[in-house]
Amino acid sequence: MEAPGFRPLSRLRLGLSGRLFLLTVAFVVLAEILVFVPLLASYRQSRLSDRVAAAQVAALVLRAAPEGNVSEDLARRLLTGLGARAIAVRDGEAWRLLSVDPMPESVAETVDLRVQDWEGSIRGAFRTLLFPADAPIRAVGGGQGGVGAVEILLDEAPLRSRLIAFALRLLAACAVIAAIAAGLVFFVLQRSIVRPVLQLARNIAAFADDPERFDRPAACSRRTDEIGQAETALARMKAALGGELRQKRRLAELGLSVSKINHELRNLLTTAQLLGDRFETVSDPVVQRVAPRLVATLDRAIRFCEATLAYGRATEPNAQRRMVALAPLLDELTDLSGLMPAAGVEVSVCAPADLEIDADPEQLLRALTNLVRNAVQAHAAARTTDASVVIEGLRDGSRGAGQVTILVVDNGPGVPPRARANLFAAFQGSTRPGGTGLGLAIASELVRLNGGTLGLDETANGACFRIVIPDRAIQAKAA
Repeated sequence: MEAPGFRPLSRLRLGLSGRLFLLTVAFVVLAEILVFVPLLASYRQSRLSDRVAAAQVAALVLRAAPEGNVSEDLARRLLTGLGARAIAVRDGEAWRLLSVDPMPESVAETVDLRVQDWEGSIRGAFRTLLFPADAPIRAVGGGQGGVGAVEILLDEAPLRSRLIAFALRLLAACAVIAAIAAGLVFFVLQRSIVRPVLQLARNIAAFADDPERFDRPAACSRRTDEIGQAETALARMKAALGGELRQKRRLAELGLSVSKINHELRNLLTTAQLLGDRFETVSDPVVQRVAPRLVATLDRAIRFCEATLAYGRATEPNAQRRMVALAPLLDELTDLSGLMPAAGVEVSVCAPADLEIDADPEQLLRALTNLVRNAVQAHAAARTTDASVVIEGLRDGSRGAGQVTILVVDNGPGVPPRARANLFAAFQGSTRPGGTGLGLAIASELVRLNGGTLGLDETANGACFRIVIPDRAIQAKAA
């Protein structure tokens, strides 16, 4: 059971500011450690150097004494003033010793100040702080005034006390410097990076909640760095995407209204077409001249309503693909030549009897119907002589490891260059006057649902639409 109000550390979520503060403190502390350790070792070396330098003065006194002997009282005062147990001076090849108490059997550490050894200095400083010894420290330094070398035995306790005091002062100074440095770095980063990033995140979240709002200002600073570039890119994205979403919403609402209107209008036009058919039996010359035009106009209006409803309805269901014979499907398309009897369009099929395609037969037939209907209507509009539409099917590769290509070729007027850019876009890719472009858009969507592609080949005359549907084994291997 957790106590009320208690949140485990693992559940705490630090924001960008908190993480930045912790990282800043960590890096500043690391920098202070890199400074603290050498300073501590340098202070210890400096204290030992001072003791050795003072011992050199005592060495001069020892050397100036008759026969190198000094009184016990003078020796004690010299050693007490230096805080040392003993002093050894090398004069030429001989050593002179200044000591009152018996010499210790061992020393805790020997420090040769004549050699720069930073690793040994750091190790010795931490040993003095953390693991002090009862034995004295032996410090060796160079001599002066004719003295070859000076050695001194020092108790470690006074050195440790001074080293602790220095370490505490250094830690206090480092803490103050670290606090000031961390505060300054955190303040600068907070103002220059964290705050703009948080503002950018809030703008993105607000835009994600309501991307269609147009009254929200696109805040952009005058920064030229990466954050300024991100703000500019976000502003452009909000303007572009927001406008597109508003336009799509309006188009969706308009499409729903048009679908409702078309549904009722189609019923009215169907009734009007039935009445128009009766006019053809009337013998009045005026009626005979006007009736066909009226019937043709009503027929075009009905087709437009049906195409609009087909495009504006719910999303097409997923394709139920299976291996089906292609030739029987193509044979059903030959009846479409009766759409425009007066045009005399001949629809023919060329496909092997054993050719099978991996597709949804209903969706594939609908796509081909749109393509063939467009070709027949294009022939009728252009009054092409010897009009023909040829539907050809062929397989590339073996079954299960290839693809099926279907060509819908006509010898009509072809596709105008201005219609090629938006050929498969609804309401934009019409290839004939009065067309809506919905047939090609629907056909492209149906082919895409079956994993295929629909394109227009370059031809000298007429038009050639190419449908390529690979077997699912090929698509799975490519994925």
